[in-house]
Amino acid sequence: MNPTKTDARKTALVIGANGVIGRNLIDYLATLPEWDIIGVSRRGGENTGRIRYVAADLLDEADTREKLGALTEVTHIFYAAYQDRPTWAELVQPNLAMLVHAVDAVEPIAPDLRHISLMQGYKVYGAHLGPFKTPARETDAGHMPPEFNIDQQQFLECRQPGSKWTWSALRPSVVAGYATGNPMNLAMVIAVYAAISKELGLPLRFPGKPGAYDSLLEMTDAGLLARATVWAATDPRCANQAFNIANGDLYRWNELWPKIAANFGLETAPPLQMSLETVMADKEPLWDAMVEKYGLAPNSYDAVSSWRFGDFVFSWDYDFFADGTKARRFGFHEFIDTEAMFMGIFDDLRLRKVIP
Repeated sequence: MNPTKTDARKTALVIGANGVIGRNLIDYLATLPEWDIIGVSRRGGENTGRIRYVAADLLDEADTREKLGALTEVTHIFYAAYQDRPTWAELVQPNLAMLVHAVDAVEPIAPDLRHISLMQGYKVYGAHLGPFKTPARETDAGHMPPEFNIDQQQFLECRQPGSKWTWSALRPSVVAGYATGNPMNLAMVIAVYAAISKELGLPLRFPGKPGAYDSLLEMTDAGLLARATVWAATDPRCANQAFNIANGDLYRWNELWPKIAANFGLETAPPLQMSLETVMADKEPLWDAMVEKYGLAPNSYDAVSSWRFGDFVFSWDYDFFADGTKARRFGFHEFIDTEAMFMGIFDDLRLRKVIP
């Protein structure tokens, strides 16, 4: 029997290719010789080897069909795109529309399409709304909408029956890894906040809500998430399943924050609640001067700022973690130490000359 496309070469369509999740997923896929990779984002990218990029506006149905409608070789769609909006309700329409437009463009013309991977998060459990049941489990009851993660999964669940493809949903905690220009990048928030604190001769002061310093939390390393995503997309046991994916350990800021400060050569001071979006709004001239002074990569202040997201994460004065045993029961056993993850990302940012 001759091998099929899925037995031999695979073609990944990574949607949201320039985000922290998509970029790290592409980096991992590029280490696997059987994969060809097509990255999709609004900005596109520079083609290298087995990786090529397509610039498409997924909010525009016609543009999506034009740009993706000839990609007949796609075997796996990895959907990790996200559009930010001011309110939870406003998030639904654009984020659901982008997924629908992508699937509508690719499914009819890709005869070997085998899997659609959906990136979600703990918003499925209502984690963004306030204290929620912990550890959260994939079988937990849903919450009152609006919630675009749930709408996206329901779209795939309704679309899948009778298809040759299956789906999986990955539910990471806060994802940390390298990517600039990303609105949801906590590691970059901390790194730039620490670098500016040091430049101003200030200690590294935790800016979150009272109580958030002592809450029990977990993180998801972007590289670990990439490996879990490919596992779930290629292991038949994972068909039409959702999985919580996190590092495997828990932490509190009250223990980790002083270690982060030490990594930057800083002291700490008692926590003081302040909106980073407010207090960092005037720091662009200082950042530009630091880029010049330290010979940093020419990233704009906007590209390295995710202050609104930082305020969101640092407002969690409640426990924030999920049960990761389902993924282990299905065969994914990797883990990573969260402290080591943060320190590795900071070292990487220095190597890339993103921070001093």
